[in-house]
Amino acid sequence: MQPHKHRLEDEPAFVLHSYPYRETSLVLEVLTRQHGRVALVARGARRPRSALRGLLMGFQPLQLSWFGKHELRTLHRAEWQGGQPQLKGTALLCGFYLNELLLNLMVRDDPHEQLFDYYQHTLQRLANEADYAAILRCFEKHLLQELGYALLLVQEADSGEPINSFAPYRYVLERGAVPATPNDSNTSEGLLMLGKTLQDMAADDYRDAVSAQQSKQLMRMLLNHHLSGKTLHTRELIRDLQKI
Repeated sequence: MQPHKHRLEDEPAFVLHSYPYRETSLVLEVLTRQHGRVALVARGARRPRSALRGLLMGFQPLQLSWFGKHELRTLHRAEWQGGQPQLKGTALLCGFYLNELLLNLMVRDDPHEQLFDYYQHTLQRLANEADYAAILRCFEKHLLQELGYALLLVQEADSGEPINSFAPYRYVLERGAVPATPNDSNTSEGLLMLGKTLQDMAADDYRDAVSAQQSKQLMRMLLNHHLSGKTLHTRELIRDLQKI
């Protein structure tokens, strides 16, 4: 049989989301290493005896093969790769939050190999470490950076001078950190924060309590801006349960 000319074989992938399609199938939103976010239909995956049933789980490394040239392709084969512990409890909620971020911020068919690798690394961290807030801040920062929205954390926005760890700043959308003045009020533009927080964020270091709190506020401001008003349901749930 001649190979399908639009077939892709053995692509590393993770399932981000799935939902029923027709009577026995599923539609999958998957993150792939070389092809970015892709939509696939898994025909017959909901049948009791389907080889795919129970295989297409979130947070588990897979190799997927598919064919088709339209936006919704057809899954041909899936193989579980192993090596990723199951996420439980708060770690599982954090995993759903990562997936919701990717679904809302990534466009389809836009490859980001480094983001795929960092997502896989973050799942390992969630399974093995307890500082979930720090893990999420790291992922949020690297996600925005990979998508072209890099944070300006080491230099002042206008002067280009290095950030002073002892100085107060206001982080302004689409501009960066500008020195705060003694006359700044709570209604001034941007988010008030310490230079040390910006330096800690640049180093992915969230051990300091003030840096942890201010970085959370900054990431909320930036993500809300890039999400254009979309609500992240998992973020609200995590915030209510764990305050992270």
